[in-house]
Amino acid sequence: MARALYIHWPFCAKKCPYCDFNSHVRDRVDVEAWQAALLVDMRAEAAVAGGESLTSIFFGGGTPSLMPPALVAMLLQEAQILWGFSPDIEITLEANPSSVEAANFADLALAGINRVSLGVQSLEDETLQWLGRLHGAEEALKALETAQKHFERVSFDLIYALPDQSPEQWEAQLNRALGFGTSHLSLYQLTIEPGTRFETDVRLGRFTPLDDDRAADLYALTRQITGAAGLPAYETSNHARPGEESRHNLTYWRYQDYAGIGPGAHGRRGGFATVRHKKPENFLKAVSERGHGIAEQTTLSQDELISEALLMGLRLAEGIDLAALEWRFERPRSTMLNAKALATYTDLGFVWQRGSRIGVEPQGMGVLNTLIEALVADDLVRA
Repeated sequence: MARALYIHWPFCAKKCPYCDFNSHVRDRVDVEAWQAALLVDMRAEAAVAGGESLTSIFFGGGTPSLMPPALVAMLLQEAQILWGFSPDIEITLEANPSSVEAANFADLALAGINRVSLGVQSLEDETLQWLGRLHGAEEALKALETAQKHFERVSFDLIYALPDQSPEQWEAQLNRALGFGTSHLSLYQLTIEPGTRFETDVRLGRFTPLDDDRAADLYALTRQITGAAGLPAYETSNHARPGEESRHNLTYWRYQDYAGIGPGAHGRRGGFATVRHKKPENFLKAVSERGHGIAEQTTLSQDELISEALLMGLRLAEGIDLAALEWRFERPRSTMLNAKALATYTDLGFVWQRGSRIGVEPQGMGVLNTLIEALVADDLVRA
């Protein structure tokens, strides 16, 4: 059953033009109503996804650093009662690096948060303005310094492969970021997501995204620099010192069960896929009327389970243990993978095979989606 819990706080001070996450701007948030609803939703989820102590909890959003620390403490207290905590539980909260939110870091640490992920996104004021961020570079660095004082583990995000960004510009910024000494970095290429303001801007010709070849060069440069600095890529966009990987995200990528509560939260547990109502008002209504926020619960077929396990696991540097998948799903690997494609891409140097494990080589990560589509057996793709 679920050993990880995701809690979604859907509110933001502003919607960023590149963001397609389930985030909403509201003039007022009734914290008492949300506390009550999230507790009810958590209890409903624990009733069907309990049984093991939690190894990780992740507060995502939206902007969960806008949550009152007392609410965070209450939710953690309830989670511990319902599931119990493993002795070394990782409890992460995503935060924006504004001075207002950084002022809450001490209280959030007292509430039980032991890892924070800061949405810095850039170390340059001009880029931050273009990305629609409300903080400046100096403010972000002060928040990072505050976070390092209060939390055991700190990560922060940067966005690269921006329009016309040169390798020299990115290398300088990345080396500066590495100099702050955090044990984890999430480094994302700018992608133009459907339904975002940036999609509209590109369609109207307001800017042109960096072309694929130049983005691939920046990706290779990123892996080279972070690896040399002792923070190798353990997943497509995530880099960490050995042992400092995000345990919560590893739960997803290793395709282990997790529970998700709050608006728009996804879950995978016991062969079911769950999705909560996305719109905050609809979520509150569902919890009030039905005692949970689930909008859709689907039984996943074995083919769907295997396909998802492959799709997630091939993102990891550690790859996938095919023998473990055979045991878990009681299916031979020959029915999971396209053997011809596996042999071809191994010969080309895009895929590695070591014993029962397979994975994607660094040069293959730049075309990961194409590789996955080719490697996963046709029957699973159709599932």
